[in-house]
Amino acid sequence: MPSTTEHPQSPRTRTALVVGASRGLGHAIAAELLDRGWNVVGTVRDTTARTPLHDLADRSGGRVTVEHLDINEPAHLPPLHARLAPRRLDLLLVNAGTTNNVDTPIGAVPTADFIDIMVTNALSPMRVIEALEDLVSDTGLIGAMSSGQGSITNNTKGGREVYRGSKAALNMFMRGFAARQAGTGRALVLMAPGWIRTALGGPDAPYTVQESTPLIVDVLLSRLGTPGLAYLDRTGGTVPW
Repeated sequence: MPSTTEHPQSPRTRTALVVGASRGLGHAIAAELLDRGWNVVGTVRDTTARTPLHDLADRSGGRVTVEHLDINEPAHLPPLHARLAPRRLDLLLVNAGTTNNVDTPIGAVPTADFIDIMVTNALSPMRVIEALEDLVSDTGLIGAMSSGQGSITNNTKGGREVYRGSKAALNMFMRGFAARQAGTGRALVLMAPGWIRTALGGPDAPYTVQESTPLIVDVLLSRLGTPGLAYLDRTGGTVPW
């Protein structure tokens, strides 16, 4: 006689989209999420170059997929949305950033450099979030890679002025987005990872990618199920606006 015992459905594997995952911190976050049992979609800007993300995908058993996205090209977003539409995302993290000469005061920054930094660090991440947020579960997380240097309160030494301004702008735009998300169950995070030895951070940064990544992922995952916006450092501490 056949058994009538019902087997509980296995939990769904969670899926993350990491925008800007070809190398450095974004790639490391994608790899860490994979190690923790997640499926990962990672984006690369250059379709002609092989990256560490491609290597990760090759050894992931199908759990990592690579998508093309230049965040500064708005026309890339509708096709990406269409390709991802069959999937439900539990985490969307936009990891993007560029900078200029750290010693250039704001009045001496060339207009083209200012536009490039502000678009890449502030406008484009929000365009990605606005375009793809409907793919994120109502109880999922939407995050953007900010910086402690985006804190107006903590800016007591100056330096990196246009970079600081771009991250402060990103923080403000996320607060506006959060206001429009009020009443949902989504967690929203502005991540200040600290000064890390990446192509952007440079060789003098005190923290390595290897030691920083698990802490950053711990903080992100700890916010799942906690609605509202938080501006957090790598230890989970609140960064003053």
